[in-house]
Amino acid sequence: MSLLTDHVLFIDGEALILDKPAGLPVDAPRDGSIALENHLQSLTFGFQRWPLPVHRLDRDTSGCLLLARNPKAHKRFAQAFEAGTVAKRYVAVIEGVPTEDSGLIELSLKKVSTAEEGWRMIPAKAGKVAITEWRKVAEKDGRSLIAFTPRTGRTHQIRVHALHGLGFSIVGDPVYGEGGVPMLLHSRFLSIARGEKPAAEATAPLPATFAAAGFGPELLDDAGI
Repeated sequence: MSLLTDHVLFIDGEALILDKPAGLPVDAPRDGSIALENHLQSLTFGFQRWPLPVHRLDRDTSGCLLLARNPKAHKRFAQAFEAGTVAKRYVAVIEGVPTEDSGLIELSLKKVSTAEEGWRMIPAKAGKVAITEWRKVAEKDGRSLIAFTPRTGRTHQIRVHALHGLGFSIVGDPVYGEGGVPMLLHSRFLSIARGEKPAAEATAPLPATFAAAGFGPELLDDAGI
């Protein structure tokens, strides 16, 4: 994997936004494979402290990941995520074409686990509230490029909402879909307000895997995403 210093989208004294490659876990996995923590020392950029991730992206999800460069900033940013005041937008290719062009998915989510399949998230009335706005950007060969704007930040929220809210899994999803190919889910944009200071924000370029599936970056540019 290339050096993550080449993946920095935004940096100042408080924040660093990284274009996380798909396949890199944020948390160290049990199998001992390389994770984000193995790269943190290379992302100090002159600071003594290592930056620390403020939130999580799934291993197979690429795109904008916020790291804090000092403890005070980490606490403030974490509170903003908890309060739901961070602007986030994802894009994904799904295995079908919704009949509507846009909408709102409201499906509460709950974690379940079995010995056979391990853990996953499912829609459940007793689960945690999860809300996602979506918009169809393009369609091709029976698939769709969708822009997702989550209002909440639940684990696997977009992946489960795509399957149970739109009726189609995300291409390549190894848990909720067929797997077998790279998962086409990308954290496109992230912005966190910082009072009088300019927001820490970045837009992550669309990975080549999307273009290989017939959905190039020009589609997002044309749609203003």
